[in-house]
Order: sequence, then C-alpha cells, then structure tokens
Amino acid sequence: MASFGWKRKIGEKVSKVTSQQFEAEAADEKDVVDNDEGNWLHAIKRRKEILLEGCAEKSKQLKDEGASLAENKRYREAIQKWDEALQLTPNDATLYEMKSQVLMSLHEMFPAVHAAEMAVQRNPHSWESWQTLGRAQLGLGEIILAIRSFQVALHIYPMNPEIWKEDLSWARTLQEQQKVAQRIKKREAPAEVTHFSPKSIPDYDFESDEIVAVCAAIAEKEKTVSANKTMVIVSASGAVETVTEKEDGATPPDGSVFIKAR
Repeated sequence: MASFGWKRKIGEKVSKVTSQQFEAEAADEKDVVDNDEGNWLHAIKRRKEILLEGCAEKSKQLKDEGASLAENKRYREAIQKWDEALQLTPNDATLYEMKSQVLMSLHEMFPAVHAAEMAVQRNPHSWESWQTLGRAQLGLGEIILAIRSFQVALHIYPMNPEIWKEDLSWARTLQEQQKVAQRIKKREAPAEVTHFSPKSIPDYDFESDEIVAVCAAIAEKEKTVSANKTMVIVSASGAVETVTEKEDGATPPDGSVFIKAR
C-alpha cells in the first residue's frame, strides 16, 4: 500500500534572500517607470509652452505688419494680417479694436460694430475698445448706445480729454439735433384723415316692408305740414302777426310788410 503524505507548498524552497532581492529589483523598475512618466508629462507641458510662446510671437509680428499697412491706407491687407493673428491669439482684444477702426475707415459700419463688441467682450476694462465701439455705433446712427459706450470709457479713464471734448460732446450735439428734427417733423405732419371702409357702412335693405312703411308715413306728414304754412309777419310799425296760409288761396301781404321771419 502506498503511503500518503502532505503536499509541500510551491515556492517553499525559495530562499528569503532571493525573495528580498526580487522585491528590490521590482521597486527599482517602478521608480524608473514613474520617472519616465514624469519626464514625459514635463516634456509635453514644456512643448505646449514653447508652442504658445511661438504663437504669441508670430501674432505680434502679424499685428505690427497690419498696423504698418493700415498707416499706409492699405486697409484690406491690414485686415488680412490681423485675421491671421487672431487665428493664433483669438483672445487678443487689441486686434479686434484695431480691426474695427479700419472697418470704419472703409465705411463698413456693421462689421466695425461687431469687431468692437468682440474687443469689449475680451477686455471689458479697455477704454480704447469702448471708445471705438461708441464711434462705430455713431456711424450706425445709434446715438444713445454710443453715449453709453463713451460714458463707460470715461468711467475707466476719467482724465481722457479726447472722450470728453470730442466723442461725448459730439454725440450729445447729434442727440439734440435729432430731438429738434423730430419735433419739427411732428409739427409739420398733416392731420390724420379718417377713412371709412365699405364695411363700416351698414347694408340696409331699402325694399323691405318696414322701410316702405316709414317712408310713406314721412311723406304723409310732409303733405299735412305743407298744406298749412304758418308765417310770422312783422309790420313797419313793429306789430307782430301770425298768419296761416293755405295752398289753395294764399293771400299775399300788403306793401307795408317788409320782413318775413320763419
């Protein structure tokens, strides 16, 4: 008969020293992996910073080129340069503000207002953007909105004499002229003529029995009144006399009667 014995556990013959050495090597490999991952993340972050720095530098270069073109009145080319710069730095409020000025020079007021609004959205604390927005709004005839924009610009930079003496003063002058023109137009406007539409006149049935009966009654009454006519006669001496004339034998008054009052 075969003998039965306990099964020995796997790895029981592995020495303690070998196990510790294996654990140490695994920890070293983990540290190397962690260091590699940290270096990889750092490299990506640094690469992103370099890319952003390159975009900002390129955008500044395009902005300066556009400004030079605008000074030489080459407005379309300047706008093209600034649009390229906005692709690199879309949050640059200065680019939108400069673009709005050039669009006003081209008399494109709607795009100018839009560009100025984009500038204000990206930098609400820029008084130049608010000033440009007010000027673009004046170009559209939005005087009240323009005055508000100039007031915001003054709130940000109260000591700016250009906004006080030129922009805001001119906008208020235009507002007064607009009020005067509205009063004159209102005073010279013709009186309204009331027009009656055919629907406002009721459609009577003149051949109905009721209408015929009413007309007959009115005619009969007029016959009775016309048969006996009453007149008040004032004589030359001042005497007043009431005379009833009949159609059959009407007696004319004598020559002393000169006033007939009915």
